[in-house]
Amino acid sequence: MTEVAFHFNAPDRMAYTCRLLRKAVASKARLVVTGLPDTLQQLDTALWTFSATDFVPHCDLDGDAAMVAASPVILARSIKSVPHWEVLLNLGPQVPDGFERFGRVIEIVGQDDEDRRLARGRWKHYAEHGHAITRHDLTLKTSS
Repeated sequence: MTEVAFHFNAPDRMAYTCRLLRKAVASKARLVVTGLPDTLQQLDTALWTFSATDFVPHCDLDGDAAMVAASPVILARSIKSVPHWEVLLNLGPQVPDGFERFGRVIEIVGQDDEDRRLARGRWKHYAEHGHAITRHDLTLKTSS
C-alpha cells in the first residue's frame, strides 16, 4: 500500500519543495511532482534559482521524450502517463487520481489557512482509504 507523508507548516512552500527535491535526487530517488499549472511553473522557476551552487535536474512531462526518460524529477499536471511510479510529490489542492500506483506520496502544506483546510481534506481521503500517514511538523524542526 502507498505510504503517505505530510510535511506541515512549511514557511516557504516552494523553497522547502526545492530543498526536498535536492535531497531526494542526491539519494537517487525518482519523483513526479504534480499540481496546478501555475504552481508547477513557479516550481520550475524556483528550481533554477533557489541555489547558486545546486542544480536539481527536472523537466516537464510534455517535454522531449529522451529528457523525460532521463530526468529524476518530472513536473506533471496529470499522472496518468508518467514514466515511473516511485515517489509522487503532490502540490495540488486535491488527491491526484491514480496516486495509489506510487510507492510513496509526499504532501507539502504551507502555513496559510486555505492550504491547511485543503490538506485536511486530502488527509481524510488517504485515511479513509486505509493509507498509513506519517506527519512531519516543520515548525518543530526549525525551532530547535
